[in-house]
Amino acid sequence: MYAPYFGLSQEPFSIAPDPRYLFMSERHREALAHLLYGLGGGGGFVLLTGEIGTGKTTVCRCFLEQVPPNCNVAYIFNPKLSVPELLQTVCEEFRIALPAHEGTRSVKEYVDALNAFLLQAHAAGRNSVLIIDEAQNLSEDVLEQLRLLTNLETNERKLLQIILIGQPELRTMLARPGLEQLAQRVIARYHLDALDAKETVQYVRHRLEVAGLSRALPFQARALDRIHRRSGGIPRRINLLCDRALLGAFARSEPAVTAGIVDQAAREVFPPVAAPRAAVRPALLLALGLVAGAGVAWMLQQQGATQDAAPSAAQPVVAAPPAAHAASAPAIVAAAPASAPASAVSAPATLLRDEREAWRELARGWNVDAGETGDPCAVLARQSVQCFTRPTPLALVRQLDRPGVITLDRDRGTPSYALLTAVGDKTATIVAAGTTQTVTLAALAERWSGDWGTLWRVPPGYATRGRDGAEVVRWADEQLDAAGMGQGGGATLRTRLRNFQLAQGLPADGVLGPMTVMQLNRTAHVDEPRLRPLP
Repeated sequence: MYAPYFGLSQEPFSIAPDPRYLFMSERHREALAHLLYGLGGGGGFVLLTGEIGTGKTTVCRCFLEQVPPNCNVAYIFNPKLSVPELLQTVCEEFRIALPAHEGTRSVKEYVDALNAFLLQAHAAGRNSVLIIDEAQNLSEDVLEQLRLLTNLETNERKLLQIILIGQPELRTMLARPGLEQLAQRVIARYHLDALDAKETVQYVRHRLEVAGLSRALPFQARALDRIHRRSGGIPRRINLLCDRALLGAFARSEPAVTAGIVDQAAREVFPPVAAPRAAVRPALLLALGLVAGAGVAWMLQQQGATQDAAPSAAQPVVAAPPAAHAASAPAIVAAAPASAPASAVSAPATLLRDEREAWRELARGWNVDAGETGDPCAVLARQSVQCFTRPTPLALVRQLDRPGVITLDRDRGTPSYALLTAVGDKTATIVAAGTTQTVTLAALAERWSGDWGTLWRVPPGYATRGRDGAEVVRWADEQLDAAGMGQGGGATLRTRLRNFQLAQGLPADGVLGPMTVMQLNRTAHVDEPRLRPLP
């Protein structure tokens, strides 16, 4: 939307982990060097940690682009798996063909198949690397199984290199006495810190230049200083803040972003600090209660109530605690539909603790089978339905107009999951484990930082990796015609796609990516699940 205004070929601050935008600060170079070192480390573990948004996944994508051709790579991005599910996923990622089998496979069957594959790869002169992202979510028994996998070896070397990427708590986990043997097998480790003030300016300039900037930097000096202070030097937060600030400057027809625009953008994209929010919440809840009257109920989820309990597929939101604890607890203000019975207003909402169950609920709305165990996204991919995940602002969720999985309370360390099924001007509807709750957008923003995922159907002939075939090019041309983007004529498909993306408020890269496919189907009125409208 704002890119042409600032002389850019595309929007530069997408938070998708695009290796083209990787800013190689000294610490990022060191992180990449540690991962590359692991390829020749002869087995064991390589550990990369960092705060949320510091660029771990982007470094990993850059690493994957540099993996030599004689290397087999398995990449797991959703490690909330049991031991059998993990081994099954590893075998699937390495494309290991397992013999026909009825019933549940044993751990030994998976390990034997994996060992045979690794021995065959070693004999052919190939290395094998297993990469696990978000590894702080691994359970202790799964970590122990991973340690046992590093015992697979020949007389000369170990057969499997494992790279663990995760948040800082991963380091704390590996310091536990029960994981001492695993910790001893870490051959390289690196912690990715936030950028300093100078690096923040370099980072902003780098992304703008990659996006085609050929004029003066569209940020005033004080604005750049404010961006560093407001973001803490975390690249993902810098992206969110700069994107909103550029949009604000564009909306005001300003030639450059000012410190004031940065402050306003920060108020829009970052939640308020804890102390002020806690101080005003009782008054805010009272005001909302007075406005909505008997049709509004509010509930507070008590922190720590379930931390010591074993996680289950569904966990109820705890009812409102005593007033003494209300200030420190996250709040959801729930507005019941006018037709709802009184009991529905006061009943506690239910949220899912297992992300896979949320994806399965979403798949049921698409009338596709996501399986009962294992990775639902892997099952769906075999039916030409793909999972798509990325931090997404609510405005873009509205634009894409499809229900999706949202992650709540991730910043508080105990994430839960629900489906976002309807969005209105002031409220939204979330669904989980058969329960439905309507919440104010303000209350949702306190619990949801933008993590969102949805499903999309892959067009015929679409290549998720590599060059698209003639069949999908024809499909795209037909969809663009139906969207009123003109006949092909002399315009290339890339140009037509870029024009469509600009019209839809999408990143204008001219590539037929998942969001572009979603919007093409939406404008062509393809029968897919949509968000329900709310007043």
